[in-house]
Amino acid sequence: MRRPAVFLRRLLLPILIAWPALVQAGVQLVVDGVDERLQAAVRAGVELAQYGQRDVSAAQVRRLYARAPDQARAALEPFGYYEATVEGELEPLGKDWRVRLHVQPGPPVRVTQVALALDAQARAVPAIRQAARAVEHLKGQVLDHAAYEKARDGLGRELIANGFIDARLVRHRVEVRVAEHAARVDLAWQAGKRYRFGTVHFEGGPIRPEVLARWVPFQRGDYFQQDALLRLQQALTGTDYFKVVDVSPQLEEARRSGQVDVKVTLVPAKRTVYTGGPFVGTDTGPGLRAGMRRRWVNDRGHTLDNELVLAQRLQTLATLYSIPLPGPDLRAYNFGAKYRKADTDTSDSHTLELVANETRQWHGWTRTLGVHELAGSFTVGKRGGEPDNTFGLEHGRSTIAYAEGGLSRKQADDPGFVRRGWSVDLLARSSAGSLLADARFSQLLADLKWIHALGRRDRLILRADAGVIWTSDFSALPPQLRFFAGGDRSVRGYDYQSLGPRNRYGRVIGGERLLVGSSELEHYFTRDWGMAAFVDAGNAFNGSDYRPQVGAGLGVRWRSPVGLVRVDVGVPVRSDQQHGVQLHVVIGPDL
Repeated sequence: MRRPAVFLRRLLLPILIAWPALVQAGVQLVVDGVDERLQAAVRAGVELAQYGQRDVSAAQVRRLYARAPDQARAALEPFGYYEATVEGELEPLGKDWRVRLHVQPGPPVRVTQVALALDAQARAVPAIRQAARAVEHLKGQVLDHAAYEKARDGLGRELIANGFIDARLVRHRVEVRVAEHAARVDLAWQAGKRYRFGTVHFEGGPIRPEVLARWVPFQRGDYFQQDALLRLQQALTGTDYFKVVDVSPQLEEARRSGQVDVKVTLVPAKRTVYTGGPFVGTDTGPGLRAGMRRRWVNDRGHTLDNELVLAQRLQTLATLYSIPLPGPDLRAYNFGAKYRKADTDTSDSHTLELVANETRQWHGWTRTLGVHELAGSFTVGKRGGEPDNTFGLEHGRSTIAYAEGGLSRKQADDPGFVRRGWSVDLLARSSAGSLLADARFSQLLADLKWIHALGRRDRLILRADAGVIWTSDFSALPPQLRFFAGGDRSVRGYDYQSLGPRNRYGRVIGGERLLVGSSELEHYFTRDWGMAAFVDAGNAFNGSDYRPQVGAGLGVRWRSPVGLVRVDVGVPVRSDQQHGVQLHVVIGPDL
């Protein structure tokens, strides 16, 4: 009988001999000698890189390692390096393996000639000419096949996008002469006929086609352009009439008819929308807001908006009726009425305002021209918490009719959370002397805001407000036509409208001039949560008696599902009027 030790040795010996081949391991690939872009290309082209997180046997590693230099050299050729040399090192790293590839790319192949044949009619189109230059600018560059294909395909897209829908690439060739480190690009396009727009057909939707035609940014007979179709889709989507807008050029029919008709398929949105809910703002106090929007009143596209606000310091009831007009500038006539009851720490007012105006797009701006009539009673000079009959209050009742013109414009990379953007609002008001007005007055206002990202997590926000009034009787102006400072959107650290000129009894009554500036720095710890530090300065004043009040503080920022929530705590830094800590809460968009 054999001894147990001899039997076990004979049983285990084949297993021990085969053990290295049975053990599985991963591969760590290191590439050096070239920049990050070429390193990434080598890793993508070398099969070994696929085994960084996968088991691989020693035999597999050696087979893959033997093929790696050829694979690395092939991976560099699309970047213009046809004479690269690659040396490798293979070493065990615990149970894993490390492969080092030392790459010397060698001299690159450069594009020495570019031959581009393109019809003169096509080259005369600015967008096509720019795309053609992108191809011609390959000359002198290192041959990069991806860059070549991007330039070549970009030219093809621009041809089709600008009406040459039959354009064909009849010759495309890249000739590489490795020994001379040179390449020749040879392209020839047959542009063919340039097509023009035909008829726009609207299907579906509750609005008359002749009304919808006001949003078509081209005329029948204009040269076909794809970006005009995108503008049409965006414009119709922005009307709020439709939940689906599909714009399709009829290209196959165009080859038979000689013009490109456009089919617009529309699915109407819900006709009546009701909105509402609670809100909170330290300027207005807690409250409820309810609204009803009639997206279309009739088939001519008229709209109706109604809103009711019931807050601690503000109650309003407003209605606005809008009539869109034909034309590409989105003109509309608007008629509205608004009842407003405001109760701040410095004033009370009960007013009714009637408005009629015209809005339109004007050189990139939204322009508003119209007339207002404002009538009601008011009290100024209050002190928070004191009864209305306190000595020193000023009471008034007035009716003022005035013309108003405004320009507004904004630009933002993301309306929900702006990283780069700005807004400008300019407003001018004036009565026609003493006609239909208890006091002659003219007013100019400007509101500017600028937002700029500082890296991925920080934003700088700058804001400025300025205004001036000329009037024959300042005491006849209701509070909403006077200037005050202080509050959430003015100088934080102070109560709403608590800053401004005072009467002889020391009560704030508002001023004829306004100048306020603000700087704020935000830092976000996560995508949705951040904090802010701010400094605000400014005041309302008369004449040249400008005494800016300064407030500063810290805040919390939350990108909530309903918009950006700002909670700020501000304190007066330099003040001759107020002390203490103020809480400011604002919910809404950046611009």
